[in-house]
Parts: sequence; structure tokens; C-alpha cells
Amino acid sequence: MGLFDKLVGWLGLKKEVNVLCLGLDNSGKTTIINRLKPSNAQVQDIVPTIGFSIEKFKTSSLSFTVFDMSGQEHGSAIIFVIDSADQLRMVVAKEELETLLNHPDIKHRRIPILFFANKMDVRDALSSVRVSQLLCLDNIKDKPWHICATDALKGDGLQDGVEWLQGM
Repeated sequence: MGLFDKLVGWLGLKKEVNVLCLGLDNSGKTTIINRLKPSNAQVQDIVPTIGFSIEKFKTSSLSFTVFDMSGQEHGSAIIFVIDSADQLRMVVAKEELETLLNHPDIKHRRIPILFFANKMDVRDALSSVRVSQLLCLDNIKDKPWHICATDALKGDGLQDGVEWLQGM
């Protein structure tokens, strides 16, 4: 059973769900998407995504389509992945987040945003609190959001994020 099976309570009786997974290159999006899939659908060797990817998979009661691109107006939630160890690009991540939040398909919707402060296993990675401060997440007043410290390689912290989505 994958972590997305737990989203059934959050999503009610929907049969198909679209989730946007966004973040800068090399932040861990593909690894996180892989870890969220049912264990029999996970791949061992993960390569960087060129352009964008669309992953489709099923859990016991839902079909998921996960996009790692912006602009999908039918998304039920957004997962925004941050490389917590890449302090130099935190400003770029903040700019990308601001662009996303101002996108016409997102701006006026109360869509939940889950932030994964990824790569906590890397030495000198910023804490999720520090990442939240640098991205000015407290300024997001019109959308529910949550940040989790994660290590996508081990799967640490991913369940906490999925449980938050369930509660939305």
C-alpha cells in the first residue's frame, strides 16, 4: 500500500485525482513521486526528468495523475519540493513559488499546497522552519499550506505530508 492510499479520506469518493508536483530541477520531485506510488509500481533507478513528466498510477480505490509542471487548472493539490541543501538557489525557488501563486489557474483557488523541504539527509541542509522563512510562506494567507522536512531517498517525512493532505 502506497502513501496515496491514505488520501482516500481527504479526497472523498473521487475516482481520479490530479496533483501538481513542482520545484526547481534536482530538488527531488521524481524521487518523491516514486515514493508516493504503491510499492509494486516504484522504480529502483531514478533519472532526472527532462522537461516535464506525467505519472499515472492506481491505488486500491483511486487513479492518480501526478504532473511535475505548473498550469494544470484541474489540480486538487500542489506539492512544491525544495532542495533544502541548495541554499544558493533558495531565492530562485521563492521566485518560482511567487510565479506559481500568481498564475491565473492558481491565484483565485483555495488549493492546498504541501511543501517538502527535501534532502534533509544532506549535511548543512536548512531546517524546514528556515526554508519557510526564506520562502516567506507565512505570507500565503489565501491557501492552506504545510511544510514537512523530508528525505525522499529514505521516504522520511513523506507520510506526514500525506496525512496533512488527508486532513484538508
